Amino acid sequence: MSFFDAIDLAASGLTAERTRMDVTSENLANAQTTQGANGQPYRRQEVVLQQVGGGFSSQLAGALGQPGATPGGVQVAGIVSDPTPDQLVYDPGHPGANAQGYVSMPNVNPVTEMTDLISESNSYQADVTAMSTAKTMYSKTLDLLK
Repeated sequence: MSFFDAIDLAASGLTAERTRMDVTSENLANAQTTQGANGQPYRRQEVVLQQVGGGFSSQLAGALGQPGATPGGVQVAGIVSDPTPDQLVYDPGHPGANAQGYVSMPNVNPVTEMTDLISESNSYQADVTAMSTAKTMYSKTLDLLK
């Protein structure tokens, strides 16, 4: 186990959470976009994360000095469209309304997006705290070695 694995783990979490916040912000910005480049309403995007490394048991084995430990973390596996159907809203005065007066709106719920953004922000802050704690621990270790 490398001396700086804790910082690497926290950095992978920071990168993943930043991507999630960017995608959530894009969803909020396009919550009222009824026609994109393809002529369809905007589709809500979601970030798919995946584990990197061997997981907790591998990290524990490495901390105990057993061979086979691989550095872990998280990474963005991809960004996918949410399959939830679009919302039909009755607004006959809207330029995108069909013959019955319904407008196909994006499948973005601002309340859900704001809740996700709060969760992502809290996770980002937890990663910052973990990185700061690791940095302080390394600094104190170096002070002891002087």
